[in-house]
Amino acid sequence: MKTAIVTDTNCGIFPEEGKKLGIFTLPMPVILDGKEYFEGVDLTHQEFYRRLEENADASTSQPAPGDVLELWEKVLGEGYDEIVHIPMSGGLSASYQTALGLAAEFKGKVRVVDNHRVSVTQYDSVMDAVALAAQGKTGAEIQETLERTGLESVIFLGVDTLKYFKKNGRCTAATAALGSVLNIKPLLKCDGERFDAVAKVRGTVNCRKKLLETAAAAADTLRAGGAVSIGVAGSFACEEDATAWFEEVKAAFPGDHLHFEPLSFSVICHTGPNAFGLGISRRAAE
Repeated sequence: MKTAIVTDTNCGIFPEEGKKLGIFTLPMPVILDGKEYFEGVDLTHQEFYRRLEENADASTSQPAPGDVLELWEKVLGEGYDEIVHIPMSGGLSASYQTALGLAAEFKGKVRVVDNHRVSVTQYDSVMDAVALAAQGKTGAEIQETLERTGLESVIFLGVDTLKYFKKNGRCTAATAALGSVLNIKPLLKCDGERFDAVAKVRGTVNCRKKLLETAAAAADTLRAGGAVSIGVAGSFACEEDATAWFEEVKAAFPGDHLHFEPLSFSVICHTGPNAFGLGISRRAAE
């Protein structure tokens, strides 16, 4: 049984990188000033950051059903017997429900996983799926493992500004203005279904410190069940800033397996540039 792993760019893997990893990746759409673009195809992160700074109206969308079907048919036409499709968490996007409905047409050849993950924790799920497929696990076994262990993960995220929360209606204009004056940086947590504020910290340095302290405690809890992976993420326009954040996290988690992935456009629409975060996942395949 030859099993293909399919995902979307919400996990931080773009199509070209996916080819090198043996993964099929569906580019996620984003709408800027009424025009649709596709992540990593006709819009780079640097261009996206520039457009946001110019106050472009940005919103997210899910892949067109036709694009999903076309990719699945292409993959099955390349000699694969089945597909394990790993989209963004069903609690954060309608992509899961759409894919689940489409999969019914494939009579068991496509299994759609909802393991409540996004960004770097979704990345870890994809890599676990690749490892499990290499071990000879069937699509059904991979789906069962990913969904059973899906909630054994957590994401912490700090944002540089409340401007984008205000634009998306997640905070009032008065709260955003006060946050700007007082240099308040919200610290968010996602257990899979939504992002919730867990602290409001004054200044980026203090927010990063609080994030790392909170994440360290969460990592200790997850380690009780086995090895963990630390996924570092950010929406940095400057490569040096991304490297600096990775090194800061690396120093806080010596001995752990770390990787860095850019935040997806779907997340950046809500956080804006210069957000910083990390995700912790218990590894389902070792």
